[in-house]
Amino acid sequence: MEGFRVELRDIEIFLTLAEELHFGRTAERLHVSVAAVSKAIKKQERAIGVELFARDSRNVRLTPVGEQLCGDLRELHQGLTQSLERARLAARGKTGTLRVSLFPVNHQGMRRYWEAFRSRHPQWELRLRVSAYADPFAQLRNGEVDVLVTWPPVDEPDLTVGPLLFAEPRVLAVAADNPLAKWSTASLEAVGDFRHVTADPVPGGWFDRYVPEITPGGRLIERTAVVNNIEDTLLHAAMGETVSLFPAHVALYYPRPGIVYLPVTDMGALPYGLVWLSEAENDMIRALARVARELGPLPGWDR
Repeated sequence: MEGFRVELRDIEIFLTLAEELHFGRTAERLHVSVAAVSKAIKKQERAIGVELFARDSRNVRLTPVGEQLCGDLRELHQGLTQSLERARLAARGKTGTLRVSLFPVNHQGMRRYWEAFRSRHPQWELRLRVSAYADPFAQLRNGEVDVLVTWPPVDEPDLTVGPLLFAEPRVLAVAADNPLAKWSTASLEAVGDFRHVTADPVPGGWFDRYVPEITPGGRLIERTAVVNNIEDTLLHAAMGETVSLFPAHVALYYPRPGIVYLPVTDMGALPYGLVWLSEAENDMIRALARVARELGPLPGWDR
């Protein structure tokens, strides 16, 4: 190990791959090539002298040594990045950063909240990102983000549910050659005839609000393909492998060749609101919640 030097980027690649367990998603998330991810991991494994990830053609998982290293590095990396972030903020006259993770993708539709927060609190920086599906509340608990925008129910005793931002009718994404595509609307009952996606791990009651387990008539809605993001969900739908329920704004933000979005007539609107870790509540979180309450939900939220 003499002369071995670990770059911050290599640590980021290792920790992201440890979270995603997928080379492609890791590369996409870090805006690098898959080859760069593979090269960084091999470099670390050669230096340490043991495999950090066990991988085959279908799966990637941490080895015992990889799990130990992940635990050791995560806290170290978090402290280092926070120190660098504080220095960058100070250079721009900022005193803090509020990180918001979004399950809805209509970030433009919610601009009034972000603009009001920035206008009222120029001393703070606001950063937005789209959330991955799996283990939705872990990002709050591990300090990766400060606020999550998601749908209820959030039956988690350590989390605080804040004000609603909006609610939307539901649409069903189907392949253009799906038999449902010839209709102008769809019903939840019809979803029971087709497979749907799922996410893992997720709280059951929380995901059931998004994709119910059964149709109104009592038929099981088969949830098969495991996805971690909206692009994978749309890919399965476009290939005709599944159909996918979404809030209505997805049809506007994600038009796709080969996909038809059908309004779902027998589902209520899906609400979205702010959620945060109770013990981590601070002035920035309270300020965003106050902005949301004062501006109120987006027009048409109770349709």
